[in-house]
Amino acid sequence: MAKDKLSGIPAVKEILTPYNPWWENGDVKTEIFKRPIFHKIYKDLLSIKQIISITGPRRVGKTTLLKQVIQALIRDDHAKPDEIIYFSFDEPLMAEPYIGPRFFDELIKWADMTHKNKTVYFFLDEIQKFELWERYLKKYYDLGFSARFIVSGSASSPIFRKSRESLLGRIKDNHLSPFSFKEFVYFHKSDDQELLDFVKQAHDFGRKLQRDTILDWKAIDSEAGPLSISRRVFEELNRQLNAYFIEGGFPEAWEIKDMVRRQEYLFDNQVQKVIFEDLVIATEFRKPEKIKSYYLSLVEQPGQEINIEKSAQRIGVSRAMLEKYLPLLEMTDLVKTLPRFSKRPLKFRRGSVKCYLVDLALRNAILKLNENVLQDPVIMGFYAENLVFNALRQFEGVIELAFYKDARRELDFVVHVGGKRYLPIEVKYRDTVDDLAAIKYFMKEYGQALGIVVTKNIFKKSPEDKNLLFIPLSIFLLFF
Repeated sequence: MAKDKLSGIPAVKEILTPYNPWWENGDVKTEIFKRPIFHKIYKDLLSIKQIISITGPRRVGKTTLLKQVIQALIRDDHAKPDEIIYFSFDEPLMAEPYIGPRFFDELIKWADMTHKNKTVYFFLDEIQKFELWERYLKKYYDLGFSARFIVSGSASSPIFRKSRESLLGRIKDNHLSPFSFKEFVYFHKSDDQELLDFVKQAHDFGRKLQRDTILDWKAIDSEAGPLSISRRVFEELNRQLNAYFIEGGFPEAWEIKDMVRRQEYLFDNQVQKVIFEDLVIATEFRKPEKIKSYYLSLVEQPGQEINIEKSAQRIGVSRAMLEKYLPLLEMTDLVKTLPRFSKRPLKFRRGSVKCYLVDLALRNAILKLNENVLQDPVIMGFYAENLVFNALRQFEGVIELAFYKDARRELDFVVHVGGKRYLPIEVKYRDTVDDLAAIKYFMKEYGQALGIVVTKNIFKKSPEDKNLLFIPLSIFLLFF
């Protein structure tokens, strides 16, 4: 291997060339389908100075997103192919003691000498694997080098999140979650124009619902009139929803047709490696199998209310330890927590929380479930509630998401949108809808003008309760 005359290490260009085939042919080969977040990141890259970061679970499409942005830069003539440098810190040479620690400085030096007075775009993948990466980025950002940095890292690495704190004000983060149901439909039904037209129509309606809720809560019109849907489209949406219940939102897994192999892939990449590698490194936790046991207990029933004291006793750790490691488990993007509704500030609350899964395919993989799970109405109720939770986390302008519970009643979700404005949501994923006492009580007690009941098939505004809007899950998920 050739050596760099200045440093004695393999020439920087020689290391980079295999990663940057567009230097030779100007062509970037990548996936055609672009997720909505692509447009946001591309616009930011062209309009703001900050470092752009992309975080997300393992194998969710971060590298594909980087390649799509590179392709767009070249296609739109914003940069010449040789002014774009992609590198993954997964590169085995980074483990060499005479290369790894010096590589970042050598990379910048080489780019500066090669592209004098030109803006160079650096796409740095898996950057959390480069020790002290945040200090190098801060150094060259503050020195004002003619460079743009776009970095990606696994959100399942708590180390990455901690390191990013030193770049506050200099970095703009974009979180890439598993595919939403809306993206799942766009991906799998790209040839069904009638269906796609309705998806857009529903998304626009959802945006109006969110914005009106924030801007003028009392004046919102909750009629479902704008959302007319044909029987064929509705049936197709429900077929896609059933597929999404099983397959989830990890696109690489979709390519594995054999169910057993797909589940092994998800378990190995999204559970084993996250808990036994990422979490252990970040916390120096000596018994990761206990955290794994706790996570598996959460998988059993998504949306269950967690009693910290009892959970600690069950897995054999102290309450203090579990309170310390539950936020870290959440940081891995395996689960997300939902606090109990209270008018007290969140930081002053204590008590139970609920836990939901970031993607239902992980539960199916762990418990070895197949399409037969769709026939279990109890489990489908849990699954529907989990999907609503994941969707509501994207609610525009949300201040807090919580569940309501008192001595006599419980309400699945309360979306706090500011001041005394709340949107109560109840999930009733079943053939018939009854027992709406909790949502009616909340609306009356807190003076709210609109409540939503997420159903299986019912789509209407209630004639008895004119402030309740009934929306099927397959349509509600398209709002976000």
